This record gives sequence, C-alpha cells and structure tokens, in this order.
Amino acid sequence: MKLITLIILSILSTSCNSQEKKVNTTKKSDSVKVEMEAQIGEYVTNIFEDSKGNLWFGTNGNGIARYDGEKLKYFTTKDGLPSDRVTAIKEGSNGIFWLNTGEGLTKYDGTNFTNFLVGDDFNSNMIANLLIDSKNVFWVGTWNGVYKFDGKSFRHFSIPFPKVDTKINEDTKNWIMGISEDAKGNIWFLRDGYGVCKYDGNSFTHFLKKDGLHSNNVTQIEFDKDGNVWIGTRVAERDDPDPKKRFGKGGVNKMIGNKIISFPEIAGFNDGDVYQIYSDKSDTIWIATVKNGVYKYDGKAFKNYKVPISIMAMMEDRKGNLWLGGAGGLYRINQSGEVINVTTKGPWK
Repeated sequence: MKLITLIILSILSTSCNSQEKKVNTTKKSDSVKVEMEAQIGEYVTNIFEDSKGNLWFGTNGNGIARYDGEKLKYFTTKDGLPSDRVTAIKEGSNGIFWLNTGEGLTKYDGTNFTNFLVGDDFNSNMIANLLIDSKNVFWVGTWNGVYKFDGKSFRHFSIPFPKVDTKINEDTKNWIMGISEDAKGNIWFLRDGYGVCKYDGNSFTHFLKKDGLHSNNVTQIEFDKDGNVWIGTRVAERDDPDPKKRFGKGGVNKMIGNKIISFPEIAGFNDGDVYQIYSDKSDTIWIATVKNGVYKYDGKAFKNYKVPISIMAMMEDRKGNLWLGGAGGLYRINQSGEVINVTTKGPWK
C-alpha cells in the first residue's frame, strides 16, 4: 500500500462536489460543493511559503504548484521532477529547495532539478518526510526507515523497535510518518505501529499505547509554547481485513511532562484519525480531524471550523491566513474565520 493511499482509505470519503467557494462555518459540510476539475490537485499533500513569499503546493499526481502572487505554475516530470508525487518541500538556509517525491529526494536550485536516490528498492526511495534540523543535519524518513543525508549520499539511521502488545502491519512497520525537532534539540520519530520515539543524541525513549496514547500508529506531532507535545494518531484497526473490526482508538493526545492525557469530550479526538496538528505564529494549536473539521485551540478552549475535506497539510502564511490541503483540494481560513475553497482560478486574496 502506498502512504497517501493508506491515508485516503483511512479517512473514509469527503464531500467534494461542485462550485461554491465560500463556506459558512456554521453550515454542515454536506452543503459545500467543490468543482473538482478546478482544484489545485485531487490530493494536496503539502503547503509551504518560501522566503520570498511564494506559496508552494505539493500534490499526489500533479507534481508541485507555485503561486508567486500573480500566477500559478506547475512543475512536473516534464520539467525534470523524477515523480509527479510530491509530499513536501522545504527551503534550506542557502535558498535551495528540497522536495520529497515518490522516487527519491530532489534538489531544486531555481532552475534545475537534481534527484538523489536513497537506495535500489522502491520503499527506500518513497520519501515520506524530511527534517533539516537546527544543526543543518538532513533526516530523511522513508517507507524503509530513517536515513541521514550529507548532500551526496545517504546513511541508514537505525531506530530500535520497542515491544508492543498490538498487532503490527508487516507492510508498514518500517514507515516513518514524521520527523520533528523540539526546542531542546531532541529528534522525534513517528512510526506506524511503534508509537513515537524521542532521540536525545545518545539514547531513545519510546512512548506507546501502554503509556497512554490512543494508538501506536502515530501520524503527527507538534510542540506548544509551554513545551507540551501534541500527538496525532490513526485507528490501527483500520488495517483489519474484516470491515466489521475496523474500529478502535485514535485521534489526539497531549503529553505534559511524561503524562499523556486525552480529550474525551471533543468529537473526533478519540475514535478517529488525525493527520495534522499545527502550531501557528501566535502559538495557537490547530488540529484537523477526519470527520469533524478543524479545531483551533487558543490555550483555553477549542473552536470548530467546518472544513469539508480530510486534511493532510496546514500552514499559516505571513498575512495570518491558514491554508489547508487534503483529499479534495485546497482551502483557506481567513483571519475573519471565513473558510474558502481556493482553486486554480482563486480567489487568492
């Protein structure tokens, strides 16, 4: 199974059918209609704003799109990309861009694309995520584990497998769902079936379902201003071949110190899948659920926004707008709280 395929299958289906661009957050999502032909991509997997203010949108099948404030331009295999599957883009300190693709890690210098294959097998070259840490070390997450990249070659970085009491999907046990760095320089690895692992440069600490997580299938992590860790998970039982058994715990946990808590009162936080948690410039936490829209947490209360797609990407731009990408296209929550579907035709402002 492919990573995005698993995500799409896991998030059930979305209501994406016609042409209305503005969404009243008080209305039900089934009243929203989307013109699929005009979407940035059927699946918008990543959103990034570069140092010049350009917006980039990774897609699963359409390459990567860039909006420069005036026009939208797509880059695909015809332009030199090794694959039209682009799950993320990052900008290095030297202005060079790095793209996660379905056929290796790609460097873009503004003119040319240069591709770096991790290995000879499919899983190693399926790049899921990239972290350029505070020491400028490149950590590359693949379907075949973690690699460190020195700009020329890759070296496998071994992470121990903790003992778990839940059934492991052999097809996905080496998948790295995310890599993040906290304020203290610890590196966190998110794994499908083996929880989350913190690496302090010398030793590994695992956090699992037995410690309080909803699931060992960890999809997302974010750190708030107080040093707490927000953890998103998916329902592990989704992998069960029996449709009647595809139900279980999944959603959102918060780790305060070494204590892991949940939010049983919030819809979608305890028995569903969460693929995105994002901290914006004002330290507000945004959490995207599969069936219950997006929640904004200001440190005191949760506010819900009815976004009619399953979210794979979130990013706040320099103007304070929150961009949302996922299965069904691209949306933006303006500072006024208005939810808008942004297509190839806009509206961009």
